[in-house]
Amino acid sequence: MSTVPLLRLENIHKRFGQVHAVKGVSMDVHKGEVVGLIGNNGAGKSTLIKTIIGVSPATSGKFYWDGEEVEIRSIKDSRALGIEAVYQEQAVFDQLSIVKNVFMGREIVKKVGPLRILDYRTMREIVAPLLQQMGLSVPSLDHEIRFCSGGERQGVAIARAMYFKARMVILDEPTNALSVEAQKKVLSFIEQLKDSGISVILISHNMGQVYSVVDRIVLISHGMKTLDVDKDDISRQEIEDLLADAAGEGGRRHVG
Repeated sequence: MSTVPLLRLENIHKRFGQVHAVKGVSMDVHKGEVVGLIGNNGAGKSTLIKTIIGVSPATSGKFYWDGEEVEIRSIKDSRALGIEAVYQEQAVFDQLSIVKNVFMGREIVKKVGPLRILDYRTMREIVAPLLQQMGLSVPSLDHEIRFCSGGERQGVAIARAMYFKARMVILDEPTNALSVEAQKKVLSFIEQLKDSGISVILISHNMGQVYSVVDRIVLISHGMKTLDVDKDDISRQEIEDLLADAAGEGGRRHVG
């Protein structure tokens, strides 16, 4: 693993008026590393992620990408670096086809005389082997994605990130409300991302799933980082105990 992290957060704060949602969080994510970002509801996990992707820019603090300080003030900024986010509720658009969902907002066009039109043939030729590589079998690339299973929908969203050569993928509760089989498929996708050298930040309330795929675990409680440890140095039960402590004690306990 490289000594220079792909992404470094240094003393990140986020305020919404009088509400101090993220309080001086510093953390690293290395190339090809899967980091589990955990915490109870309202802990600040999603807010922290929104600062990383520029949806809700940090109030103060610094971001470093490959060792260089960068500004992340918008989704355009984070995408330019190679950061893609997949949200459970916003991963895909139901009324669009599988092909359109992969290229959403970044469609391939071709010139026909003076006109520029969408090049569906090229997009299909790209998407078909990409889904095959991920082990996804769908009846038609032109089917509206609302007819796909939960696992297939997540797979299409992750395929989008892989095609656009994301260097880091942020997954926010990717297995929420999915069947057991679909959850297994999503965990397999995470392993494929790691095998491809893509870094992953995984937000999930399911400790069994987090523990099975991550390399490192970061615990956020009441906007503060209270744990940052290699998975091999802590047991699943110890993590669950820490989560229970944070919920029961209002996050006052500081670990590590």
